[in-house]
Amino acid sequence: MGIRFYRPTTPGTRTLAVSDFSEITKDKPEKSLIKFRHRPKGRNNRGVITCRHRGGGHKRLYREIDFRRNKHNIPAKVAAIEYDPNRNARIALLFYEDGEKRYILHPAGLAVGTVIRSGPDSPIEVGNALPLGNIPLGTVVHNVELVPGKGGQIVRAAGASAQVAAKEGNFVTLKLPSGEVRMIRRECYATIGQVGNADVRNTTYGKAGRKRWKGRRPEVRGSVMNPVDHPHGGGEGRAPIGRPGPVTPWGKPALGYKTRKKKKLSNALIVRRRRRSSKRGKGGRES
Repeated sequence: MGIRFYRPTTPGTRTLAVSDFSEITKDKPEKSLIKFRHRPKGRNNRGVITCRHRGGGHKRLYREIDFRRNKHNIPAKVAAIEYDPNRNARIALLFYEDGEKRYILHPAGLAVGTVIRSGPDSPIEVGNALPLGNIPLGTVVHNVELVPGKGGQIVRAAGASAQVAAKEGNFVTLKLPSGEVRMIRRECYATIGQVGNADVRNTTYGKAGRKRWKGRRPEVRGSVMNPVDHPHGGGEGRAPIGRPGPVTPWGKPALGYKTRKKKKLSNALIVRRRRRSSKRGKGGRES
């Protein structure tokens, strides 16, 4: 993947940087693998907004992705690499020998025409899926299961990868992209390689309208609201927030406050916590 820059002929193209889509080999999705999916627009089952700043955007069709990789010992040929509007990674279309078609996340370096497999006896090659217990130490993996047979739940974003660090008993230790070191059962499946489209982090929207196309509505800082709308609001001019630290619109601490449950059962599987993100300063974005 490469990044495409534009001449600054308009304000929206001055800072615009988008993917050149050079890896895409097919324009239209496979009809048997797409379906309509209701877009909740940040609302719950009662219609109440529970996630702000969502709504609008271009219509999408959902591509059914095979996160389980449960067709074991059946070779599949990579037929095409496609764009998926529902994620920042690309997807690969597989044609299995028995005639079935499936989508998977496209790993970096997986080319059209390559034959891949899944199963305990699969070779250690990019795109193959194996149980973590069968993967050598130091191997880079993605699309990792947390519960055997449930399908990959973590390490699925563009450019993401985890590394097999150790094996002991029924567990395999992985170093995750966040820096967290965690134990996962050795029966859980993972796919060899790194998720493709890693350069997506270097793209920029260029203008607010491109975020609207993605279904993201404007955000407003709490400090410019009235006191009735946000705890940071009110005051004359650019007033400080008037509290020991920043809070959410509902009064709970924000920017660095830990919300993970103290008695969460999976705490016993975490060997080392993730890296702490640096707190935003006075000029940072507020909730």
